[in-house]
Amino acid sequence: MVVDPQIPPDDAQVLRQSGRVLVKMRQGWAPQSRRASPGAPRGMVRVFAGVVLFGLLLGLGAASRGLGLLVLVLFGVPMVIGLFARQDLAGEDEDDTERQTYELLRRHEGRYVLLDDLDESARRLLARAQRAVATVTGSRVNTEGLLDDARNAVMLPAEEWEIARLLAKLSALRAKHRETVSRGLTPEVEAVAEPLARALDGSEDAVLARVEALERYAANVTEAERAYNAHEQIEELRGRLHQYEELVAETGADAFAVPELDRLAADADRLEQALRRSVSSAREAFRYLDPGAPKEVPGAPGEP
Repeated sequence: MVVDPQIPPDDAQVLRQSGRVLVKMRQGWAPQSRRASPGAPRGMVRVFAGVVLFGLLLGLGAASRGLGLLVLVLFGVPMVIGLFARQDLAGEDEDDTERQTYELLRRHEGRYVLLDDLDESARRLLARAQRAVATVTGSRVNTEGLLDDARNAVMLPAEEWEIARLLAKLSALRAKHRETVSRGLTPEVEAVAEPLARALDGSEDAVLARVEALERYAANVTEAERAYNAHEQIEELRGRLHQYEELVAETGADAFAVPELDRLAADADRLEQALRRSVSSAREAFRYLDPGAPKEVPGAPGEP
């Protein structure tokens, strides 16, 4: 399930765990309304009936003066009563939980999308978008603050939700269109249906463009991640550079190793520059996901 990120986190968590109730809802189920009268709960009724049974058996045991029956009455019946009461109360708790989940699903209807709401093409697009989002949010350059992690935490879930929402609408309308077309069309209706089919295709292309923008951003982040990891490894090696130099001097291998050590230092500088460029490129790609960010016009004055 993809949930609107504007929904409170506690409600969103319940929604994501509400699959069983949602399936029942879509099959026409609705919880029974509570009684208006303040009648006793079913569990209390059963306990009362058990107490009556207990008194009756106790009377029979006293009348017959049967020790075995009296022991059964004194110990067995309360255990049975307690078992019935616990089972019934547990059932009422489950009913209450389902009722609360049902009310939450109704309250937030239209603000969550199930995979079952999407056709095959839409599912593939959503999966691509989710992979791109996961690539960015799971990267070290994001978690360690080299990117705009605060904006990523807001913008990326919003973009994923918007893509899922649009794909759900597209899937529903596409299914209705196919159903209508499958019944056969007259030439007059076909002339109308054909442009509408192109409109559906155009809408899918527009969502595809959003997914591809996410993927470009993820690709830039992946490149920044590669440069970050390489830069970190080079820095570890450079931190031990004096140990290498000492060993080389002691073993008399200067002629062989000094050029390699110089290249190591040069590689470290180049990787640091590459890291900066990669992070800058990733940030630039992110700007095109933010509809509120100003877009630079290629070739504008001052652009490198």
